[in-house]
Amino acid sequence: MGLMTALTVVVANTTSLNVCAGQKDEFIKEPSIVTLSATGSAAGLLATLIIGEEVVLDDQVIPPTNRFPIVPDDTMNQGGAFEGDRIVLRLRNSTGGNLNGYTRVDIEPA
Repeated sequence: MGLMTALTVVVANTTSLNVCAGQKDEFIKEPSIVTLSATGSAAGLLATLIIGEEVVLDDQVIPPTNRFPIVPDDTMNQGGAFEGDRIVLRLRNSTGGNLNGYTRVDIEPA
């Protein structure tokens, strides 16, 4: 089982780079189920999750609970992944102020 966590500051009216970039489980090693849990510091943060070539979550609102995600309460979506697939997670700030995004990506072999 893999786990990737991050606290990402997303500057006003911008989209983050891949939150999973450089983490040890960015590339899937065996067929797996990928689960995203996320929260934000305030309203206005949105998430996009791409696994391989499949868009699993497209610019969806992240709950503004201002804490690290609790599973299963803050689970947003799941998707299947094949060996070699890359996980791309981007956060978009739709507000005029900086926001924090708290993310947790769980990878469970299928």
